[in-house]
Amino acid sequence: MDWPDRIVVDPAILTGKPVIKGTRLAVEFVLELLAEGWPHEEIFKSYPGLTGEDLQAALHDAADLLKSERIDPLTV
Repeated sequence: MDWPDRIVVDPAILTGKPVIKGTRLAVEFVLELLAEGWPHEEIFKSYPGLTGEDLQAALHDAADLLKSERIDPLTV
């Protein structure tokens, strides 16, 4: 399964925030766990529905979002 297939956006789930497919865990929540230094094993223990591929998908999703961000220089 490709990583984009692991991320779902559905208005009926968490008001349309991207979530890991088959869960109600928002990508942003998973990223926060990783940013706070949670070891993968602890994440899997606390959220047994998640896989390593799901964590990678969350990181890829965030990277793609940042790549698509447009920055307009501020002229003074």
